Amino acid sequence: MLGRPGCHLCDDAREVITRVTAELGAAFEERDITQDPELYRQYAEQIPVTLIDGRQHDFWRVDERRLRTALTGR
Repeated sequence: MLGRPGCHLCDDAREVITRVTAELGAAFEERDITQDPELYRQYAEQIPVTLIDGRQHDFWRVDERRLRTALTGR
């Protein structure tokens, strides 16, 4: 997940991602776009951004069912 401190949408997304990945036994990584000028330039208006295997999956809101489906292939 790409986000930044103080972002309430990031807090909401983190909660969903944490719940889904814990249920599935998957790991996730969070990156702060304010620490990377290129990520900030690319994603500043879209955070939070959810990436799966390096590809953009969602931005702004994370749909729990859609995320689960993407991670399980079902």
